[in-house]
Amino acid sequence: MQPADILILSNGPGEVTTWVRPVVKAIREIIGCNSSQVRISVVLSPCPHATGQEAAIARRYLEVDRVQSSEHFFNFLFWGKTAENWNWHKHGIVLFLGGDQFYPILLGKRLGYRTVIYAEREARWYRWIDRFGVMNTDVIKPIPKSHKHKLTVVGDLMADLTPTSVSSSQIAPFPTIAILPGSKPGKLMQGIPLCLAIAEQVYQQNPKTRFILPVAPTLDLYTLAGFANSSQNPMVMKMGGVCAKLVMASADSSPSPRLETSNGLQVELITQFPAYNYLCHCCLALTTVGANTAELGALGIPMIVLLPTQQLDAMRTWDGIPGILASLPLVGRILAKTINLMVLKQGRLFAWPNLWANEEIVPELVGELQPTDVAELILDWLANPIKLTKIRDRLLQVRGRTGAATELTNILKEQLNLLNS
Repeated sequence: MQPADILILSNGPGEVTTWVRPVVKAIREIIGCNSSQVRISVVLSPCPHATGQEAAIARRYLEVDRVQSSEHFFNFLFWGKTAENWNWHKHGIVLFLGGDQFYPILLGKRLGYRTVIYAEREARWYRWIDRFGVMNTDVIKPIPKSHKHKLTVVGDLMADLTPTSVSSSQIAPFPTIAILPGSKPGKLMQGIPLCLAIAEQVYQQNPKTRFILPVAPTLDLYTLAGFANSSQNPMVMKMGGVCAKLVMASADSSPSPRLETSNGLQVELITQFPAYNYLCHCCLALTTVGANTAELGALGIPMIVLLPTQQLDAMRTWDGIPGILASLPLVGRILAKTINLMVLKQGRLFAWPNLWANEEIVPELVGELQPTDVAELILDWLANPIKLTKIRDRLLQVRGRTGAATELTNILKEQLNLLNS
């Protein structure tokens, strides 16, 4: 086989961790580990949800040979120049795993490479793209018959990344609740104090409940703890008034760092990434909107999605023009508040499992949320495990089938074979 490049286009933290990671593993397992024959490059495009650490995360993947961060993307797109002046093999494939589906068309033409897109909800530009791997048959239905042969159902990449089941012997003896407040300051400012206040209410009623908080790889523990400190975060007093201090791990106490309140609540901080081996033991989760909801849905973990509006201008991560307007200096804060109010009034669904099913499988709580009200819902679920079981079963029903990374890699292998024929 002639040497070839696989150029992976991706963008945000969700795509890099839940799409790129399983695919590069499958490429190395199926196509081969010899980088002199198949070289994997990851190029990131700008994303309103980005943390700025996506390139660092991608560089941790041993299967990847080269990574370029998003600030250099448009220079590469328009002029074909990477920041490090990468060379390219004569043959290759541009694989889309996040961003704008128009990008692989331009880069495929520039490099003379074939193009493959993973489409989760919509397949665009099908006249100019060589092949698609799609999540389910719903993506294929609107495509004209003359182009349907380009599309193959591969399944859900997120379902590939996560464990599918936990044996009864592995289930924790006491209820475990996961807290996923996000990774960006705008979400953490409200999410950390609100979730701590909710957890405190549950803990007072059910002290055997365990709480864990998987820490995003882009976040250090001291920064995280600052959002639980009223002297550093003014939202603490507006979201229930529960403060917590950081307690680091030590040989003679807890093996993990934790946030601890004055009333004895402990929230274990999970620094292993990804934290699926911990999450799969949880009976439910508190989460904000974003890729977290898709990962929890793939795991079949019931969740309560929190969209607090105590600080309405905090969320500035909308896509497209709204995201640009909300990020403008001086007027951005006012515009963000207006845009968020308009979006929330539309009554649209935000959690990925709800979007997949086009119905509210898991509750999305919007407004000036009160910790006591959310805690009552959690305590009701804990007292009625049948409710949790029904939600779990429904989540697994709407989750895409597993094996997507393997199927998508088989498409790549097919395209490489065409290049060598």
